[in-house]
Amino acid sequence: MPETPIDVFEKARTHERLAQLRAAREADVLPYFRLLEGPARPVVEMEGAERIMLGSNNYLGLTGDERVVQGARDALARYGTGLTGSRLLNGTIPLHLELEHELAEWMGTEDALVFTTGHQANLGVIGTILAPRDTVIADSGDHASILDGCLLSRAKLRPFRHNRVEKLERALQRAADDGGGVLVVVDGVFSMEGDIAPLTRICALCERYGARLLVDEAHAAGVLGRRGAGTAELLGLEDRVDLRVGTFSKSLAACGGFVAGPADVIDFLRIQSRAYLFTASGVPAAVGATLAALRVLRGPDGPPLLERLLNNARLLRDGLERLGFAVVPSQSIDVPGAQLDAPGVVDGTIVTPIVPVLVGDDWKAVLLWKALYDAGVFVNTALHPAVPPGGALLRTSVMATHDESTIEEALTRFAHVKATFESEHGALPERGALHP
Repeated sequence: MPETPIDVFEKARTHERLAQLRAAREADVLPYFRLLEGPARPVVEMEGAERIMLGSNNYLGLTGDERVVQGARDALARYGTGLTGSRLLNGTIPLHLELEHELAEWMGTEDALVFTTGHQANLGVIGTILAPRDTVIADSGDHASILDGCLLSRAKLRPFRHNRVEKLERALQRAADDGGGVLVVVDGVFSMEGDIAPLTRICALCERYGARLLVDEAHAAGVLGRRGAGTAELLGLEDRVDLRVGTFSKSLAACGGFVAGPADVIDFLRIQSRAYLFTASGVPAAVGATLAALRVLRGPDGPPLLERLLNNARLLRDGLERLGFAVVPSQSIDVPGAQLDAPGVVDGTIVTPIVPVLVGDDWKAVLLWKALYDAGVFVNTALHPAVPPGGALLRTSVMATHDESTIEEALTRFAHVKATFESEHGALPERGALHP
């Protein structure tokens, strides 16, 4: 027995962020866990005031669509509040099978599998497909759930610098000597930066080195492409991407996740994925709402929603740039096979609904967030370690249901806040300082 036992709770009382967290709470500038007091709409009720919502992933605005709400009501009325069991045992209902069938049709794949959350989808796919002898190569900007899946798999992890294709190739060359299979995992649209992965070049490298490719379309499904099926569709690469993962908590207006791909791989996951087998099935209302939202997207109202969403994204991005904020430039998709006539594409370029504003310093970002919040605009704040040191940013995002006047009003408030903020705290990074 050691003379002085180690208290596993000690880290909770001494971690490096404790002082910063205490100071932020005392100054009422903590940008997290703010209370939403009504539906997730373009203008929300939050902590006693109306605020323009520029921090939601409700990209198509379907959480308030009556067809989606009715889908949730119908599922609730028929199946109750919960299924109280896993999909393996008593937790599968006809809605799951309909949803999986329609997801596979939408993605253009042989089959699809529904998970209870998007996080579990990445955990359950990556952690099952890979084994300790394999290698996983991941973009440094990939979502945390991808990293968690990589760690769960115990495969050899080789990260590469964000969107640096030459670094990916070097990792693929090194992986050739690792002795197992190789899986490359990238986001289609990156959740913080809002930029699109260079999938055309990534596919070519995976084919050259015999690696499989998984694309997480969480922020691209229901956003990009003629069908809204994501980055792989937009860039004409659906037949070259092996697996696609997505979530229901963004454009599909509910909660859950999925993987789409070859039938034999999906069937293997169905009987082997612990994140799928050993968690309770999603509540019926969420499954019903997701299915209804997918049908809206795949119906005649889908393309106009996609067009409005991406037009709003360009309006916000261009407006912030005019005000002198450092934002991501519009991105070229002028590559062979790309859908240059897809919604939102202008002169071979596109803007995603995620429009980050580079601030740099963590405290400066928090103070700017609070100034905007007090001015009636809610945005998200990304600090280290969610972004690289010195890369703190405000993550803004739009919905298809924002109207132009609301976005223009938000820009007016951004302009006023910027002028006051810079007079008190110094200049913000200049336009052009942020690149994907």
